[in-house]
Amino acid sequence: MSLRHPMLPTVARRLLSWAAALGVCLGVFAWYLQPAFLRTLADRLWSCF
Repeated sequence: MSLRHPMLPTVARRLLSWAAALGVCLGVFAWYLQPAFLRTLADRLWSCF
């Protein structure tokens, strides 16, 4: 009989997924605080067309 809980990997994976999503959201919010960076990013994206 195993002492490990069978749902632990699922819970850990879900927790890591939420942590990654939160990190991405915080990164995007930090970019919005730097308008010059967003302008440069938009210019580079626009230059592709």
